[in-house]
Amino acid sequence: MAFDFKKEKYYAQNNKPSIIDIPKMNYIAIKGKGNPNEKNGDYQNGINLLYKVAYTLKMSHKTDYKIDGFFEYVVPPLEGFWWQDNTESMDYTHKEKLNFISVIRLPDFVTKADFNWAIKEATKKKKQDFSKIEFFSYDEGLCVQCMHMGSYDDEPKTIGLMHEFMEQNSLKFDTSKYHHEIYLSDPNKCATNKLKTIIRHPVKNK
Repeated sequence: MAFDFKKEKYYAQNNKPSIIDIPKMNYIAIKGKGNPNEKNGDYQNGINLLYKVAYTLKMSHKTDYKIDGFFEYVVPPLEGFWWQDNTESMDYTHKEKLNFISVIRLPDFVTKADFNWAIKEATKKKKQDFSKIEFFSYDEGLCVQCMHMGSYDDEPKTIGLMHEFMEQNSLKFDTSKYHHEIYLSDPNKCATNKLKTIIRHPVKNK
């Protein structure tokens, strides 16, 4: 049976804020700017490319290329690091000002060399430009995490609960890191009120 990363503690679907320590992880990533809802914008085009590389790696065992330590797995959920310039908060009314790093987690056995192979393989098979896709390592560390249920536009309510929790625990948002979202639902296949999004804020002591 294929291993599902969503069953790890890092993807726990708690609807109350909690503290979690996230180890360094590797991702395939693409960076961009602009409204994520924009048709054929940076965000949507970038996600399309990410998934093609992710599935190239997932299906590598059916090719002549063999990854050391490979085991079959479910492609992890799409994630996003978000920020806006010159502000610590997020203004959801001005999505055109959003910066993002869209990512899909890599299993630990995938090396930079394996990533490079996947880029070449995807380029050859899909006849597309994958030059903007990066091998991205991120050490997130101590975080406050909570699952948000519903529209992305309603996230400030959940973030408010997280900030209350941070205050109660003498923590504050670590501005050297990113607002982080993990998308457990596909908005194209799920009713808006049932969307599940894990929100994660890196924190440090006050």
